[in-house]
Amino acid sequence: MAEAKTSSTRKKQRRSVPSGQLHIQATFNNTIVTFTDKKGNVLTAASAGACGFRGSKKGTAYASQVAAEKAAEAVKSLHGLSSVDVFVKGVGLGRDAAIRAVGAFDIAVESIKDVTGVPHGGVRPRKARRA
Repeated sequence: MAEAKTSSTRKKQRRSVPSGQLHIQATFNNTIVTFTDKKGNVLTAASAGACGFRGSKKGTAYASQVAAEKAAEAVKSLHGLSSVDVFVKGVGLGRDAAIRAVGAFDIAVESIKDVTGVPHGGVRPRKARRA
């Protein structure tokens, strides 16, 4: 009784997406670059760690540039993306480098928005020190 084995991973859809979103999360330790469609469904993603950088090198601007290039190349060939709205989150070194790298792949940057979280209220302060 040989049954056909069904794969649990879905095949990547090769649908045409002319415009989408680029989400860049730049922390001090790593940079994650994600291309999505207008609804927010992920098309492709890359990070500095996945591109072979390790340790403190993951947080560099060059590492985020390489990650953005890898993701841009994939989304351009698979989905034909031509314009993006950029959403930047975080305070890392790779914020600007990732946007510049995407511009080199003939992907037009329509808008850039900073969506870094800002605390309002914050955590409870420590108790007062006794003298």
